[in-house]
Amino acid sequence: MTGVNSTLPEAARRVAGDALQGTLVDLLGISLIGKQAHWNIVGPRFRSIHLQLDEVVSTARSYADTVAERSSALGLPPDGRPETIAAAYTLPGPKEGWIRDTEVVQLVVDTLGAAVERLRERITATAEPDPVTQDLLIGITGELEKQRWMFDAENWPRDE
Repeated sequence: MTGVNSTLPEAARRVAGDALQGTLVDLLGISLIGKQAHWNIVGPRFRSIHLQLDEVVSTARSYADTVAERSSALGLPPDGRPETIAAAYTLPGPKEGWIRDTEVVQLVVDTLGAAVERLRERITATAEPDPVTQDLLIGITGELEKQRWMFDAENWPRDE
């Protein structure tokens, strides 16, 4: 049963739907990872990173809503159920317990970097079938890259 009729051909809808659902899983997972790190961060930069994590969480949740609404507009019910996220989420996540501030920063850099790589693949996949979805994914990628850069700058200079 489709609640909404889409203007996209079925094949294009499938491609866009796969890209949107994968992005929804990643974004909801990022928001959960961000909160877990937010609650468990320790170290001298606790406060600044604690607050910066809220920005990532807010961004991920806001874009998750936009992605889910795009999916709905295409007549594809988005699936953000906890069991779906738990089964499908494969980006880096935090260890259990307290997490040192430098480890939190590296975790966020790695997680956002992996998410951006996937988004770039989805951008390529949706270019022809659905440029509107592609445009949405481009905007999300730009914002996640900005957040990644801001966290990456937290660990400079590096001991290399």
